[in-house]
Amino acid sequence: MRTMLVGARALLVELDDRTAVDDLYAEIERRRVAGTLPRCEEVVPGARTVLLDGLTDPVALARDLTSWHIPRTEAPATALVEVPTVYDGADLAEVARYWEMTTREVIATHTGSRHRVAFCGFAPGFAYLTGLPPGRTVRRRPAPRSAVPTGAVGLADQYTGIYPRSSPGGWQLIGRTDLSLWDTGRVPAALLTPGTEVRFVEVPA
Repeated sequence: MRTMLVGARALLVELDDRTAVDDLYAEIERRRVAGTLPRCEEVVPGARTVLLDGLTDPVALARDLTSWHIPRTEAPATALVEVPTVYDGADLAEVARYWEMTTREVIATHTGSRHRVAFCGFAPGFAYLTGLPPGRTVRRRPAPRSAVPTGAVGLADQYTGIYPRSSPGGWQLIGRTDLSLWDTGRVPAALLTPGTEVRFVEVPA
């Protein structure tokens, strides 16, 4: 674990891997609920980092972190979000070839996996979901598309992502959903936040 001050009120914690991020995030949430976490306005997990922002004394927290007991555990999940998905993505056949299975088996693998939001980034409402079986990674497209449609469901590395709005992107597209991922009239605006459990449900076109 390595800590770095970010400005006057934030602390960035660098960790060894995704599991360590989940463990620290879970411990932070436990302490927040118990009322033992120092004042903190926002906690933002990343691939290998956790940012704590709005701290009164980030130096003191950096010092205290060295004495925290952080058990191995999953980050607390929010309510399950089901994502109705039409599996007709332009790259579905390519993913099937890469995984050496049929497109129906790709769909069964994706819908049968337990997905969870690891962290958010790239664009407002874009969540990086873990949960694909070991070995089911997918390389990004060699040339990104100039425009990926809103609601496109894609795979990249070990993650699943859903594009909240049309934007350039290099993920392998396997399907699409009509769910609204980002709505400023909703609290929170993002439908998928860190820790959220997600299940993809196949629906007809």
